[in-house]
Amino acid sequence: MKLIGKYIDKDGSGHVTLRPEDDEDMWHLYNLIQEGDEVRAPAIRRVQNVSATGSTESHRVRLNLTLTVTRVTWSPSTSASGDATTSADSSNMSQNSTASLQISGRVSSENQHVKMGAFHTLDVEANRDVRIVKSDGWDSIALGRVKESCVPGRGAEVGAVVCGEGTAIFCLLSEHMTVVLQRLEVPIPRKIATGSSAHEKGLQRFYTALYASFLRHIPYSAPSLRAIVIASPGWVRDAVFDFIMAEASRTGNKTLMSTRNKFLRVHVNSPHVHSLVEVLKSPEIVSQLKETKFAREGIMLDRFFKMLGADEMRAWYGPDHVSLAADRGAIGTLLISDELFRASDPVLRKKYVTLVESVRQRGGEVLIFSSMHESGQQLNQLTGIAAILTYPLDVEVVEAEEREAKEEEERRKADDGDGAGE
Repeated sequence: MKLIGKYIDKDGSGHVTLRPEDDEDMWHLYNLIQEGDEVRAPAIRRVQNVSATGSTESHRVRLNLTLTVTRVTWSPSTSASGDATTSADSSNMSQNSTASLQISGRVSSENQHVKMGAFHTLDVEANRDVRIVKSDGWDSIALGRVKESCVPGRGAEVGAVVCGEGTAIFCLLSEHMTVVLQRLEVPIPRKIATGSSAHEKGLQRFYTALYASFLRHIPYSAPSLRAIVIASPGWVRDAVFDFIMAEASRTGNKTLMSTRNKFLRVHVNSPHVHSLVEVLKSPEIVSQLKETKFAREGIMLDRFFKMLGADEMRAWYGPDHVSLAADRGAIGTLLISDELFRASDPVLRKKYVTLVESVRQRGGEVLIFSSMHESGQQLNQLTGIAAILTYPLDVEVVEAEEREAKEEEERRKADDGDGAGE
């Protein structure tokens, strides 16, 4: 993402102009733009002209429109949603569609081709500027999202191939997204039923197809790519790694051979995308990627679940309970999903923003999980918010104290009212 222009006043009013460049930038815009915001972006509109003779001519016009947003729709690419499946027997590889972002609303600025108040839907395009004015001002979460998305040199940090016998899933992991690029399936005859010859031929077809897909999808020479993970149950990962290195040597691919130290082989329990959570918790990955955002998220989510089983008084989740812990300054680490900040109710969003700022002001750590990562999806299943406390608190005791304090406040108000009446 490129930051084209920014003017934010002390009260949070102002605008930001951004230029999205890829799918991840579209995801950032989806998290930034909310109902009620004002967005200006390029659009294509069909315009009708009526001649003096009464004939009608229509043509498409490219123009800039300003909308007051009523709805924002995000459609991940085919690869990001994990739907692309390719068989090795197919002659053509499937092409992955790009993510799309649509912003619907009513025209709020005069335009010679479109009436004020007319309804329109903007299809946000890569490399086209988008100007955003926040209806309730720019808060710390929105400004933090802008800052993160515009870091130069950002890109995929981990390439992953999750394998089984005859199956492989190719993924790229960046700070905010897990993108499934391809699912490969190659039937391999059983060794016992068909003999070793048919089995070996099946394996060879699988490895050959996997190598071709690896070269196509994994940007192994990119400077931003810090690790290439090959994960599998059993020992498939070792056979796959050996084949990739052997083919690189046979074909003289010196660039791939020079990246040998980027490869990490990790055991997982099943050859599925959700196993990436296991991958990010493995000691090999933790030691190499400990500074990355998504690895930190995986580690802390794992720590939360372990604490929930071992010391539940220090592991709280749910908006109400986490808010109670924050009021007592007890939160050491706050785990919160970016999905909560997309609340259509501005009051609810402000509640979560205030919670995050409160934890940070008291020295706590805040991790905002992306719901486009497996760890973020796991957190969403747990209400989207959780906290690891610095000291144990009994939920029932805290709730009882809250009730007593509320009743005391109501009695005090009642007594003040009686005194004023006299």
